[in-house]
Amino acid sequence: VQLQASGGGMVQAGGSLRLSCAASGLTFSAYAMAWFCQAPGEEREFVAGVSWNGGSTKFADSVKGRFTISRDNAKKSVYLQMNSLKPEDTAVYYCARYQGGIPSEDRRNYSWGQGTQVTVSS
Repeated sequence: VQLQASGGGMVQAGGSLRLSCAASGLTFSAYAMAWFCQAPGEEREFVAGVSWNGGSTKFADSVKGRFTISRDNAKKSVYLQMNSLKPEDTAVYYCARYQGGIPSEDRRNYSWGQGTQVTVSS
């Protein structure tokens, strides 16, 4: 399993970013996908997840109404649209594949890609 995240960067508060994650080496459409984030000195936290067919999504309370997650199974890709960004969103964001079809907020039983840095300035 290889997961390649991209799209991070530096943005001012209130701005937007779109993260992308391209997968290879797996049957992408069979698995739920998720984004987690990890700030310095903090544990890796669930941000958003999408079911195997894109039919259901879940979000951390802190990002509800600001972030959306989507996937394109034909392109083996998952996306995180981040709007109304806040300085507290600053973290490394990781794309992850879950072991089943419905995403879990628990970081166990995920396969991880490399992260992409998101920095939001005030």
